[in-house]
Amino acid sequence: MSKYIPGNQKHLTLEDRKYIEKSLNTGCSFKDIARYLCKDPTTISKEIRLHRLSDWYHKGCFNNAHNFCIHRYHCKKVNACGKIILCGVKCTTCPTCNQTCPDFIKERCNRLDKAPYVCNGCPKAISHCTIAHKYRYDAIFADRKYKECLSQSRAGINMTRHELHQKDMVITPLIFQGQSPYQIITNHPELDLSVRTLYSYLDKGILSARNIDLKRQVKFNPRKVHKTQIKDRSVFIRRMFSDFQALGLDHFAEMDTVHSSQDSKRVILTFFLTREKLFLAFIMNRCTKGAVKLVFNKLEHQLGTYDFLTLFNTILTDRGSEFGDPESLENGIHGIMRSSIYYCDPMRSGQKGGIEQAHTMLRMILPKKTSFEYLTQWDLRTIVDHINSTPRESLGGRTPYDVALENYGIDILKALQLRSIPSDKVNLTPKLIRFNH
Repeated sequence: MSKYIPGNQKHLTLEDRKYIEKSLNTGCSFKDIARYLCKDPTTISKEIRLHRLSDWYHKGCFNNAHNFCIHRYHCKKVNACGKIILCGVKCTTCPTCNQTCPDFIKERCNRLDKAPYVCNGCPKAISHCTIAHKYRYDAIFADRKYKECLSQSRAGINMTRHELHQKDMVITPLIFQGQSPYQIITNHPELDLSVRTLYSYLDKGILSARNIDLKRQVKFNPRKVHKTQIKDRSVFIRRMFSDFQALGLDHFAEMDTVHSSQDSKRVILTFFLTREKLFLAFIMNRCTKGAVKLVFNKLEHQLGTYDFLTLFNTILTDRGSEFGDPESLENGIHGIMRSSIYYCDPMRSGQKGGIEQAHTMLRMILPKKTSFEYLTQWDLRTIVDHINSTPRESLGGRTPYDVALENYGIDILKALQLRSIPSDKVNLTPKLIRFNH
């Protein structure tokens, strides 16, 4: 039946499991459930047996919550264990009866040995059932167990212990001799490993050598990663960096975010116009898709749709989760497509090197570990004005403000609330903001 399943939806979802639980409670058969979910009945059977939840109910177990013998109602044995000579207590009330009695037979329910394998939909109430060991199907518990199994099945390394030992005999002595992972992989192609994989093995402690045995490991602190990557891979269709290169543009806009210290969730959304080297920055209270869209809408409202298209017709950015909804950013407030967004390759921030260089100038004024909690948009305008009034060698000694004024005119710069700073008044130190408070 799997060939009739549309697309690649062969795994059961949480909604499917909730339907299975509801159907079991109403007494539906596996065939009826499978027909509705477009699955094979064996799939439903395996799902229930693998992910059923074991429950123990002590009530109604004939005086002894630990006695599971089918003879407990009429058994009159005394001292079956032989440990106490003058014991006059019936064995049915003794906690050790199940382990010591030679005639013990565990009570079982046929409902648990064959379909539906669970107590869901049983006409007997739980309080009236004498079976101590019960099973039930819970959709949320089953979905959690499924995800744990899916994660564990993909954990570890795809290698036998013998193969790992052989590779370790080659790698570990060379690491102790001071050789780098790249040098080892280059000189020993028979290892069939990439440099990144070897670093991962060293970090996880899979090999005898550890990452502390590397020559330069002790000099580096763990890298702090603020951003989360976009999980929906469909947004990259026709928006990859290769698609951007095919356009052959000589000027475009680059976009990124600058994060605050850990005590603040505020971030700065930055733009960089590559032809004019013009830098723009806007404060956001949260690093979310909605906050980025609000900045886009505000810019389009200030500039107008035509001038917005002139400045931000094509935008190149990274794969941060805040940029994970490109369609809402590309569609303007009047329903007109205002921009085209493309994404850099993973771990390739140099593909938008212009804005990264602009961030170094921003960090001169706002050093790392600086909190943006009390930073205002007025402060950011002051910082941007001083950065844009700094001459650039790539512009022949001219400032980005002067080049933008020549290319776009004064109206657009006024709409962006930009102004020129005299050359002797330009300040690129943290004192620039301190003097304004």
